[in-house]
Parts: sequence; C-alpha cells; structure tokens
Amino acid sequence: MSAEVDPKLLEILVCPVTKGPLVYDRKSQELVSKQAKLAYPIRDGVPIMLPDEARKLD
Repeated sequence: MSAEVDPKLLEILVCPVTKGPLVYDRKSQELVSKQAKLAYPIRDGVPIMLPDEARKLD
C-alpha cells in the first residue's frame, strides 16, 4: 500500500535539474520531469528528489 502525496506539495515541487514542472504518475508512484526525461520515485508518500535516484526515461 502506498501513501498519497500531499497535493499542495505537488504544486510547489519542481525538477531539481531543470526547475521545470513535474507530472505526478499515480500508477507508478513517480514524479516525471518531461524536460529532463527523469522520473523521481515516491516512497511512502515522500518524493525522492535526487537526480541520482531518478529513473531515466527514453
């Protein structure tokens, strides 16, 4: 079971690489930066906003 991310937190978070917007992917529990082509994981409702932890997107 995964914890929900606070919607207010989602409004203020930006990609640490591009400072651009993030898209919340509820199904995969990730925050996606389309500009940086990175997906940041969400663990126990906490976004892990470290580029080293992000999954690269094709």
